[in-house]
Amino acid sequence: MLEEAIRSLRRGKCVLLYDWPERESEVDMVYYAGFVDARKIYELRTEAGGLICFGTTEGVVKALGLPLISDLIASHEPLKLLNKRAGYGDVSPFTLWVNSVDVRTGISDVDRAKTIAKLHEVVSLVVKDKVDEGRRLFYEGFYAPGHVPILSAKDIKVRRGHTELAVLLAKLAGLAPSVVFAEMLSPGTSMSLSEAEKYAEERGLALTSGSEILKALEEVRGNDL
Repeated sequence: MLEEAIRSLRRGKCVLLYDWPERESEVDMVYYAGFVDARKIYELRTEAGGLICFGTTEGVVKALGLPLISDLIASHEPLKLLNKRAGYGDVSPFTLWVNSVDVRTGISDVDRAKTIAKLHEVVSLVVKDKVDEGRRLFYEGFYAPGHVPILSAKDIKVRRGHTELAVLLAKLAGLAPSVVFAEMLSPGTSMSLSEAEKYAEERGLALTSGSEILKALEEVRGNDL
């Protein structure tokens, strides 16, 4: 349920997020980035199992001057031959992969937690209109390529992916648009919705969906998220 998911995100608990049956039909494990530590990265790695990503808004990404990888690929020969859409039709939201300059190698739970904590600090500065300070922290505090991909959430009317839904969930919770998530996997395939429902029930976790988030968005239309 959405209200339970919002409460969980505010308390630093993970939330399971399903998109739509006609899209990926996958479930992601989502955390608010402001609460992420090494233990939560371990949980994303071992319990979810998919790629651990950091997501924020397209506005923050543009303020930092980050390009979409798909745009970079499209502008280079012969790499532009690789610039294809996924089977479900969406353009990839990936920008750069980064590490904090404070990490050892960047891949450990501790290192990725450090990178994500600093990314959250950058986003927090940008959304508070401290853009120059946020840009300075980003360009002085990170290097690329690294081990944490930054994903850019478009307007939900343009793209309805887990990146957009996770960022909207944070906004509905009154939090900064700063989230960490990974796909839930089963042996050999993505975890089904029914499997995720059982997983959530057994562990007392909130599970919400794109449909619930869009309905809530309609109810608050006209307000600034």
